[in-house]
Amino acid sequence: MKKIFIILSAAVIAVCASSCEKFLDSEAPSSFDAATVFSNYSLAESQMFSALESIGQQNSYRGRYLSWIGLNSDIEWFNSFDGVNITEKDGKVTEVKEKDESKHAIAAYALKPNNDQLNLDNGPFAKLYEGIERLNLTIEGITRYGKIEENADMASLLGEALTLRAMFYYDLVRAWGDVPARFEPTTSETIYLPKVSRDTVFVHILKDLESAIPVLAYPGKTAVTSRTDRINKVFAEGLYARIALMASGYAIRPDDNMVGTGDPGTVRITNEPMLQKSVLYPKALEYLRDAINSKSASLQDYETLWKNQSNCDNLVAGPGFETLYVIPFSDGRGRWNFTFAIRSEESKYSDGIKRGGDAGPIPTMWFRYDPKDIRRDLTCVNWRWNSNNEKELVGIQKWYFGKYRFEWMTRNPYTGGNDDGVKPLVMRYADILLMAAEIANEQGELNEAKEYLRQIRHRAFPTDLDAADAYVDKIGSKDAMFNAIVDERALEFCGEMTRKFDLIRWNLLKDKMDESRAEMRDLRELRGKFANINGLGGDVYVQANGSEISVWGLTGEVTKPKGNWEKKSGYINKIADEKGNGTGLYDALLDYGMYSVSNPVQHTFWPIFETTMTNSQGYIKNDYGYDNF
Repeated sequence: MKKIFIILSAAVIAVCASSCEKFLDSEAPSSFDAATVFSNYSLAESQMFSALESIGQQNSYRGRYLSWIGLNSDIEWFNSFDGVNITEKDGKVTEVKEKDESKHAIAAYALKPNNDQLNLDNGPFAKLYEGIERLNLTIEGITRYGKIEENADMASLLGEALTLRAMFYYDLVRAWGDVPARFEPTTSETIYLPKVSRDTVFVHILKDLESAIPVLAYPGKTAVTSRTDRINKVFAEGLYARIALMASGYAIRPDDNMVGTGDPGTVRITNEPMLQKSVLYPKALEYLRDAINSKSASLQDYETLWKNQSNCDNLVAGPGFETLYVIPFSDGRGRWNFTFAIRSEESKYSDGIKRGGDAGPIPTMWFRYDPKDIRRDLTCVNWRWNSNNEKELVGIQKWYFGKYRFEWMTRNPYTGGNDDGVKPLVMRYADILLMAAEIANEQGELNEAKEYLRQIRHRAFPTDLDAADAYVDKIGSKDAMFNAIVDERALEFCGEMTRKFDLIRWNLLKDKMDESRAEMRDLRELRGKFANINGLGGDVYVQANGSEISVWGLTGEVTKPKGNWEKKSGYINKIADEKGNGTGLYDALLDYGMYSVSNPVQHTFWPIFETTMTNSQGYIKNDYGYDNF
């Protein structure tokens, strides 16, 4: 990364003591003055890059935010459930407490303000605001000195900074709900700010994106936008739509004018006129149509897409490529495969240590796919690498994300440390299509929505396009299309940690998670849609198939497979044990593995952590029923 010229530390944002005031009112020490920096493209670009350094830190996106923010949903969960301690009185449960409060509690909606994984001076809250401060300096400097009216490159750089700031705020809101709004460099008068309604943030960043989109180039049109670690127009258009869907959707909210008062909140949509669907959806749909009609991105072969990510080969943007933006970790940073790849138990692929598999698909997810859907076996994997570098089945209760694999990391192989260099996807073209389908459907454009969905289904069923067409063609109403989109987003994006936020904005979080829990009980008891799946009652057979492993007997096959198959006796029988002593779909796992509170909706947002509250001098306080101190 190039030299950073004008930066302020995270202390400005969340941990600055009163002694900082004189410093903030003085000129920041720098190699050049602001006029020199922000009238020069390379120097201004370096200042913008400093914001990306903030998200690469261990306790920021790298090791805390990305590892936890998307868990749990109705399709993904934390694999390392260690049980709970249950207190009962008079036959009723009075308290449920995680045995591993520091980790599982984060995923199980039981997070507390003193959680030792996230209650950090340099945690994601502070580091995101550090990045925002650096972007505020960039935006102010370019606006004042960059001569953007006559310098298209500088105007584009301003658009990039505005888009990055919008992304940072989107990530703050999806983690904490209502947060402080900082859109100008910090001064002594603005060191400490309270939370404001997220509506204030949404209105501002949507306007910023409206300013940014016209000055950004399409993917592949310039040297900058030919890289997925730089911002392009289609990503900005997609980010506008993503924020519009969140801003106009459901979420738990304090009553109006009650933010930061300890208000428990209620689930509702906003009362802000500028954030209603009638205002945002027409704009969002036009942006998405432009992104699609530009033909500057496209769907790719599904397996190639994920091989490219694990192999750190997903940095090319433009026609023929699906990835729109990635977290720009260097080759020595980031913990994506480290956290989410198929589990490796000291195999050569993980350099002889245990890594991966911290989260995975819920055990019933594989059964939701049509057998001809190529996404199924690339998404849901129930084997791991053992210490002999062999694949071994792990049981029906634990699955891994097949999209992420150490063995695919051939160009940039994993070397066994805490980082893998994988650049996680922030957005890809499939999301452009499915957001367009959802919004077009809401706007009464059913046929248009069907054509966007059709593209996704064609990619999923390359050997049976007729079946893909028949599925889409039978959709005959707005409600039917909405339900199809709810299902399709689960199938398409499982393992990408976006589902939780879809369910929140649809007001379906608890309902869908409860459906998944009930479905897993049906799987255990071999009832409902699993009643006639003979293989679940006894043996399965496995067969090595190149880099894959095939399992026969999971979907009701009754004829013994031909060829060289290895019998695994009793593999599925583990699910019949209600207690299980830590194996199978046992009661505690089903009751508390997805969420261990009475209603996860109450705690869809993380609490403001104690360190942040302390360092805010009392300005920042919790809502949603979380403790203040």
